Amino acid sequence: MPLDAVFLTGLVRELAPTLTGARIDKVQQPAKDALLLSVYTRSGPRRLLISAGQGARLHYTGEKPENPQAPPMFCMLLRKHLTGARIDALRQPEWERVCVLELTGRDEMGVERRLSLVVELMGRAANVILCDAAGNIIDCLRRADFGEEAYRRLLPGMLYRAPQRPAKPCFFALDREERRRLLEGADPGGEPAAWLLDSFSGLAPLVARELAHRAGGWRRLGEAMDALAESVEHGELRPTLLRVDGRERDFSFMSISQYGPAAENVEYGSFSELLDSFYAGRDRAERLRRAAHDTVKAVRTLRDRTARKLAARREELRRSADREELRRRGDLITANLWRAEKGADTLECVDYYAEGCPTVKVRLDPRKSAQQNAAQAYKEYRKAESAERHLASLIDSGEKQLDYLESVLDALDRAEGERDVQEIRAELAAQGLIKAARGARERRAKPAGPLRFTSAGGFEILVGRNNAQNDELTTRVARRGDLWLHAQRDHGSHVIVRCAGATPDEVTIAEAASLAAYYSAGRGAGKIPVACTEARHVKKPAGALPGKVVYTDYRTLYAEGDAGLAARLREAPERP
Repeated sequence: MPLDAVFLTGLVRELAPTLTGARIDKVQQPAKDALLLSVYTRSGPRRLLISAGQGARLHYTGEKPENPQAPPMFCMLLRKHLTGARIDALRQPEWERVCVLELTGRDEMGVERRLSLVVELMGRAANVILCDAAGNIIDCLRRADFGEEAYRRLLPGMLYRAPQRPAKPCFFALDREERRRLLEGADPGGEPAAWLLDSFSGLAPLVARELAHRAGGWRRLGEAMDALAESVEHGELRPTLLRVDGRERDFSFMSISQYGPAAENVEYGSFSELLDSFYAGRDRAERLRRAAHDTVKAVRTLRDRTARKLAARREELRRSADREELRRRGDLITANLWRAEKGADTLECVDYYAEGCPTVKVRLDPRKSAQQNAAQAYKEYRKAESAERHLASLIDSGEKQLDYLESVLDALDRAEGERDVQEIRAELAAQGLIKAARGARERRAKPAGPLRFTSAGGFEILVGRNNAQNDELTTRVARRGDLWLHAQRDHGSHVIVRCAGATPDEVTIAEAASLAAYYSAGRGAGKIPVACTEARHVKKPAGALPGKVVYTDYRTLYAEGDAGLAARLREAPERP
């Protein structure tokens, strides 16, 4: 999956014509290992994403990731040097996974200065380095000091040195005779793909396996090597996405046949489009995972603790149901004190509670007298009687708390960005379930507001992002005649269809029901029941936790969450 040198060659050839002469308008750092340059090219504004994290790459993107509330120091430095700078050239050192943006910027006095932004796309060692005209490092995304005797040190003020070339020769830098000479010395007992990776640099493991597959082993490996080198030399590079069993597996600059009929090759119109499509969802999920990690962990801990307390209280309530046996034991001991022997662990007496008054044995604590055993039984009886009165209330509140925490986890699972996570944290802090950050100098982010959709019939549909927003939608935003929908048996969003005095058509209602199913814990479970009623029939009980309502006069619809439908309705123009 790493972006190899040949793929980068095709990418640079594609980006260079539009980036050359472009100006950098804005620099953002949405993640600790990613930069987003807003550039104005001859063909209009574009966003250039540079990632030095997992899946290191650079390409144009259509994504608009959220930015942290406080920009990192490296981002602020790049803004100082790169904002307004002109991109003079985009180049790649021959067959290296390195891309260099040659820039012309201005210093504080307005004097032009030459700069270089070096993007090293070498897996875990990926980095972004800003250098001056003399090649000295101004700063880098990841500083590295390997000691004074090291080949290079990535620190401000040090002279930038390119990564060391591998000791193995580059596959594409050799001619046909040199490659054939190395092939003649290969061990025919080994694996061809392993020999290719051990003998040459510039080949990705996927490409090495593909060469071995096309050659059918050692017999025609030389021909396959020559064919690949010739196609790359002539620029026959095709951005290809590989799907295996319907899932996106990898990408390359050539079609891949080694997986047989289980794989599908999808050719894209550009390398940027391929990379943006392949990584967009992964990047969003990773950014969200990082942002929500602490919150999810805290809520899961609270949920598990609440579940344990609830189980213990239910067990205690079950035991309290046997309290009459304690009173009966105390009565039998009191009525037969004269029969009790000192230090005995049982008392044989007549059970006048039972029919026929049989003789029974009552358990005693031999360390206590008979009177003390009777008093202990009565004490445990009164305790169980009192516990039963309180446990029912505690169990009810515990069940509501557990249900609420499950709904919060569902909201976190459906969160679309860091702002959604922050709003959920604020909701939890308002409930006293987690502590608000002390001493934080974060600026208050503007609430994201509900998700907005427009139905095929032109009706506005609002969907809550979290429990607090569900309350806001249902109790304040919705008008009495608006439609209210919610998944009946699952946690999820409140959905409001703004009617404005009109009657929604059945298509609009079906679309709203699908959104209610999609934005619920039941997404992916097929058709689920969705309650639909007018907002005037929905009430929030006094003291209820966020998101909890009761509703009447509803009808049940069966709908299935549809991601494609949600995307289409959300892409429609929003009402002001």
